[in-house]
Amino acid sequence: MAADGDSPPDFDAWVSHRGAHLLRFAYLITRDRNRAEEVVQDALVAAYPRWSRIASDPDAYVRRCIVNANISAWRRIFRRETLVDDPSILGEAGPDHAIAHADADSVWQLCASLPTKQRAAVVLRYYEGLPDAEIAEILGCSASTVRSQIHRALASLRTTLSSSEEVLR
Repeated sequence: MAADGDSPPDFDAWVSHRGAHLLRFAYLITRDRNRAEEVVQDALVAAYPRWSRIASDPDAYVRRCIVNANISAWRRIFRRETLVDDPSILGEAGPDHAIAHADADSVWQLCASLPTKQRAAVVLRYYEGLPDAEIAEILGCSASTVRSQIHRALASLRTTLSSSEEVLR
């Protein structure tokens, strides 16, 4: 991406290198391909004029922009969200992996029931593998709030799973 290890990466090169990853991240946050594309585009538009200041660590800035854009869109247009039929941006399926996709779909349907900040904290922790401090920076809260959001999200998911298992019996 950069000519030498000390200089910041070129914006276009960085977007070419990280664009698909940002789109997958946004899809996991928004659960909608079109909205994911919109929030990534909005985040990149916001990042471009600030590139000289954020080029040392643009991932954190752009992820925060994506999360904020999703929250703003949700506040602006209060509507019921639905899962999309095209999860192709999550990767190449190759041979039929119906069971793995059914399991993954079930997991994301459960995650879709979480409030936006809880869902974002869970995605940043378990999908992105970020520590509490980085998640807190992205979400604009303290590390203890991040731990609390994740704890509440996991408790909610456990309760939902327990209820589903009881219904199936």
